[in-house]
Amino acid sequence: MSRLRFRISISLDGYVAGPDQSVQNPLGIGGERLHHWATALETWRRAHGVEGGEVNASTAVMEESLTNIGATVMGRNMFGGHPGGWSRDRPWNGWWGDDPPFHHPVFVLTHHPRPPLILGDTRFHFVTDGIRAALDQARRAAGGRDVALAGGAQAARQYLAEGWVDEMELHLAPVLLGNGERLFEQLGDDLHGLSLVRTVATPAVVHLKFERRDGARGPLR
Repeated sequence: MSRLRFRISISLDGYVAGPDQSVQNPLGIGGERLHHWATALETWRRAHGVEGGEVNASTAVMEESLTNIGATVMGRNMFGGHPGGWSRDRPWNGWWGDDPPFHHPVFVLTHHPRPPLILGDTRFHFVTDGIRAALDQARRAAGGRDVALAGGAQAARQYLAEGWVDEMELHLAPVLLGNGERLFEQLGDDLHGLSLVRTVATPAVVHLKFERRDGARGPLR
């Protein structure tokens, strides 16, 4: 079975977004600082159609995270737009413009039905019947490759709580946000079998990779 792989940037005090998130400021106040290490990389910039960038110790980590991914699952908050139902006149089409960087099917968790959205070679599917259904659909679409869990925090917590995440990489940025959205809120100290297997330290970020121990996967009920 394909693996569910989760990666996210996080502050020293445990936040993955700052306070006062909005359509105009999706990462909240100060939240963009969590991603400065990534947006500086040549690998990230190339994937987003931007020239230039650095090659450093984080490059291999970024390239590995993109390898063998056949589909992505994300929460409604990460896809974005105003809360509630989708606008019929001007439906929200995401943060990524006409050519999103995924280049594979993306499954968006939402309570509000919507037809699939095709932008470039990325097809967004809007799943209204829960996290299990989204993961099942993503695995079928991935065709044997792995599934990326892109976040945000609320969606990630649900998969972590079920014990369905097989690999987690935390990009720990030397940033204190003080408030905002915590990743591990109400999860306790049990990571459901995920163990630290690698640390890559750089001046801009520390990459902490966790993998599931054999036999520790939660039941897919």
